Amino acid sequence: MRAPEFWQRDGWLPRLLSPLGALYAAATARRVARPGWRAPVPVLCIGNPGAGGTGKTTVALDLAARLQARGHRPAFLTRGYGARLPGPLQVDPARHTAAEVGDEPLLLAAVAPTFLGPDRAATARLALAQDATILLMDDGLQNPTLEKTLSLMLIDGAAGFGNGRVIPAGPLREPAAAAAARCAAAVLIGPDTTRALARLPPALPVLRARLVSAPPPPGPLIAFAGIGRPEKFRETLQAAGGDVVRLVPFPDHHPYTEADLRPLLATGATLVTTAKDMVRIPPALRPRITAVGVRLAWLDSPHPLLDRLA
Repeated sequence: MRAPEFWQRDGWLPRLLSPLGALYAAATARRVARPGWRAPVPVLCIGNPGAGGTGKTTVALDLAARLQARGHRPAFLTRGYGARLPGPLQVDPARHTAAEVGDEPLLLAAVAPTFLGPDRAATARLALAQDATILLMDDGLQNPTLEKTLSLMLIDGAAGFGNGRVIPAGPLREPAAAAAARCAAAVLIGPDTTRALARLPPALPVLRARLVSAPPPPGPLIAFAGIGRPEKFRETLQAAGGDVVRLVPFPDHHPYTEADLRPLLATGATLVTTAKDMVRIPPALRPRITAVGVRLAWLDSPHPLLDRLA
């Protein structure tokens, strides 16, 4: 589904819905106050206060690689948005499809063992049975089933916190300040064009980073993406020198069909999409589309935070 446009600005409708948002926030507060299971290894949560994508998986992949370089055996814990299989289970890219486990778990499982299910304590126990020495939660800031050692709040600088209101009045699962109170630091991806940092406690450390695209194919490109903010894909491609003549947005986590892509393929143009989108494309069409990956470039080193997990 696409987020309502009014989530990005205030007005009469968000104000009208704000009492429902207060009820939603209260329910979230009660849920996160429940005690979770304490794992015998460190747990790093990479989350955000709102619905939709902010780059959590990209950050999780980056931090896992850094932890592996330190000699850790990280494992990912993920709910698997839209997954048909309920879990708890270990994701197997050779056997599972995006329809079964979701798109992000397949990307994570290519880097480190990945365990799927809404009960993070149950998935943590599976990971520990596989000798994981550190657990990375991709999302789950509002999930109380597993006690976190350290949590990071991710912020997309161009989207911020929308109108700052809680579902259904806005995009947040809880007020930004409430989420920040449980985090060791914020990670701001891209410039803070929405002044999101002004909504956070002044004492909260902020690490800054940006997304960097792999080299895009030469020539005119038609880009398409079903991610939280498709425009972000075009921006990273253009910053890498890509000639994007058209962007075709799809809803976040959209399950592509041949009918979706046939008009784009008929143009004869070079089609590019994200790695996350590629796993949701029918396998027969994938050779005709190029996946352009992105990586995280840190402007502030994350290693002081990782040192706290050693």
